[in-house]
Amino acid sequence: IITANEPGILEPPRQKLMTVEEFLAMPDDENIERDLIRGEVREWVMTHRSRRHAATEAKMTYFLMNWVQQERQGNGKVYSGEVGCILRHSPSSTVGIDVAYITAEHAARQTDASRLIEGPPALAVEILSPNDTQEAIAEKIDEYLACGVPMVWIVDPHFRTITIHRPAMAPEFFTEAQTLLAENELPGFRALVRNLFE
Repeated sequence: IITANEPGILEPPRQKLMTVEEFLAMPDDENIERDLIRGEVREWVMTHRSRRHAATEAKMTYFLMNWVQQERQGNGKVYSGEVGCILRHSPSSTVGIDVAYITAEHAARQTDASRLIEGPPALAVEILSPNDTQEAIAEKIDEYLACGVPMVWIVDPHFRTITIHRPAMAPEFFTEAQTLLAENELPGFRALVRNLFE
């Protein structure tokens, strides 16, 4: 294909964007992890989660579930363990999230027919692993925010820090000596950061 603006310059053929249905139909590979970002598959070698990663994921889940119960968040749901989530269709984005929270209203829209969460969660928590690249994490944060996730936590178990990302706002950084707050999105939630890592 020759472009009109640049005679003689050939455009590379465009990759066909994959749908959620096509992505879910791909055969499982126990050695490969995958996300679908804006219709394009991202693959990386499966790594076994370290004890530190697993403990941090359990702590995040525990504190969020306690908040749901204590602050009477109705039937809001907390999921963990690379829960599958369809962020959007056209272009399609389907990701696995370490820990996710969805509101009671969002939970009520889910059906037994779907094996994944349909729609962006109210909170996506990503716990860093040694094999994560800055580019891959940045792309995932950008996609979460573009799809309407109001808050993303990037959790670093090594440095014991949490960075909160929100749409159109500068990131907010918390160290282990600080108290994690997110009053607008999670009213009543408070946790000393160091307690999320012990």
